[in-house]
Amino acid sequence: MTAQLLDGERLAQRIKMELAERAARLTANGRTPGLGTLLVGDNPASVRYVEMKVEECKEIGVQSFDVHLPASATQAEIEAVVDAFNANPDVHSILVQLPLPDGIDEEQVLFRVNPAKDVDGLHPTNLGRLVMGVPGPLPCTPAGIVELLAEYRVPVEGKHVVIIGRGLTIGRPLALLMAMRRPNCNAAVTVVHTGVVDMAALTRSADVIVSAAGVPGIVTADMVKPGSAVVGAGTSFAGKKLLSDIADDVAEKVAWITPRLGGVGPMTRAMLLRNAVLAAEKVR
Repeated sequence: MTAQLLDGERLAQRIKMELAERAARLTANGRTPGLGTLLVGDNPASVRYVEMKVEECKEIGVQSFDVHLPASATQAEIEAVVDAFNANPDVHSILVQLPLPDGIDEEQVLFRVNPAKDVDGLHPTNLGRLVMGVPGPLPCTPAGIVELLAEYRVPVEGKHVVIIGRGLTIGRPLALLMAMRRPNCNAAVTVVHTGVVDMAALTRSADVIVSAAGVPGIVTADMVKPGSAVVGAGTSFAGKKLLSDIADDVAEKVAWITPRLGGVGPMTRAMLLRNAVLAAEKVR
């Protein structure tokens, strides 16, 4: 068996074409969608991530308001940028790039973002909406994974999904999302982590595995069920090389798998752009 690749790059391009049409309609009506990005310091991965978002904003017609502060910026200086974005009617959504430098209270900064402008969908207000099943901006990576599985008709409803990782950005919100009674979700969800004894005993029963552990090769061929789907959502690096949570030999055993490059990453960015356009559409 050779797995079908879950091509996030191809799907993301189609989503961006649809978003470009929506952004153009807004602009024609006098409201160009605006995304405010705040980068503090010069972490190479963060710098590149923001650069990619700015490039994609231009690609679909979203105006980008970018602030880059030095790593020496104080808590007050960082919060002042967030306050300015909140007050600016041309900024409909806000991205605070993480991690922030040591000594900065990230939680306090994120709480300061207006929930209506929360492009990441991770503000406590919006996570509360997710828990309650109330419409709101969804966390980008979980939303992208659900869309990717749906695009390739991977059966999820009523199936067993195992998520490796319980982090705020992927594991926890993805578990909530996939367990909800909504299209392409409604699954039985098990969340595990690297401290779980005999993780493989749980993953072998999974119809879908999503690994967001950030541990290279943590999912091996002996841990998966034949014919299942495996999504690598964790990121780690060896030098400049991006490493997958999924070992190479897994592709010979499963029916669907994400590629090392071009799987979840493009979908995360596409969902962020969707949230940005949606925030502009909701302004009255």
